[in-house]
Amino acid sequence: MNALVTGGHGFLGAEIVRQLRAAGHTATPVSRQSGVDIVEPGSLRAAMTGHDTVFHVAALAGVWGRRQDFERTNIEGTRSVLTACRDLGITRIIYTSSPSVTFDGHDHTNAGNDLPYPTSWLADYPRTKAEAERLVLAANSAQIATVALRPHLIYGPGDPHLLPRLLARARAGRLRIVGEGQNLVSLSFVENAASAHVAAALGLSPGAPCAGKAYFVNDAEPVRVWDWLNEVFAALGVPSVTRRVPAGVAYGAGVLLEGAWSIFGLDGEPPMTRFVAKQLSTSHTYDLGPARDDLGWTPAVDGREAQRRTIEALRASGAPTGG
Repeated sequence: MNALVTGGHGFLGAEIVRQLRAAGHTATPVSRQSGVDIVEPGSLRAAMTGHDTVFHVAALAGVWGRRQDFERTNIEGTRSVLTACRDLGITRIIYTSSPSVTFDGHDHTNAGNDLPYPTSWLADYPRTKAEAERLVLAANSAQIATVALRPHLIYGPGDPHLLPRLLARARAGRLRIVGEGQNLVSLSFVENAASAHVAAALGLSPGAPCAGKAYFVNDAEPVRVWDWLNEVFAALGVPSVTRRVPAGVAYGAGVLLEGAWSIFGLDGEPPMTRFVAKQLSTSHTYDLGPARDDLGWTPAVDGREAQRRTIEALRASGAPTGG
């Protein structure tokens, strides 16, 4: 395989590149860091020329920001990648989506591939990722085979965002359990998420069982997320999070804070949003059966080992800890 990886210098993209090269494939990472803007046709086509496979990982993530920024990167960027693939004769596209494209604010337990898109959205990130996913799956044809993967809450060594931010908030006493704290969540260790992408590429061709479909890919067993986080905090000497805020109160705060940020143009993101309130207080677990059956993929690293490696990496990185 001669693959190009958009967002290839990021957390997940770099691990995909590493695994492809370790398996003997050619993998070229591109990103803004390397001077490639996926919405700008000239630099994108020059980078993509000569490849037979594209892993489209690049995206604008976040719970707050300008609508046009999310649309430019996530929708127009994906449309640009698809157009370049058609023009250059690239035959395989593996798209990194997100379970948030199906999030309707309610519990999802062992949800399968038939989970529908919601009819309304709580944030621009899931809305634009869903539109991009639709574009990718609709592009599947006899000439180009496409597949979308939905890893949930990617973590592990090198995580630049998720756990370091939660650790910093917990250490500062600014993290609260939202709701009852019993919600189950599927997490995705970065090595598992990347190996799912590689497996999808190897099995992808026009007419393959996975072509034109989306798959949830996560660790084998869900976790009670607040217990899991407190285990990480305890191992790092950070006080456990025990204070709670009712889910309805958090959601109401999100409504008010989003309004204030919109009206007054405040910098940064609100400390709470409607999307975050719902995400933190509901269960999200997903069925790996379709990925196992169609991609031949199962996560190689079990959850306990993944948690152990993550804690060791956080210790070594100097992430905020207790003491």
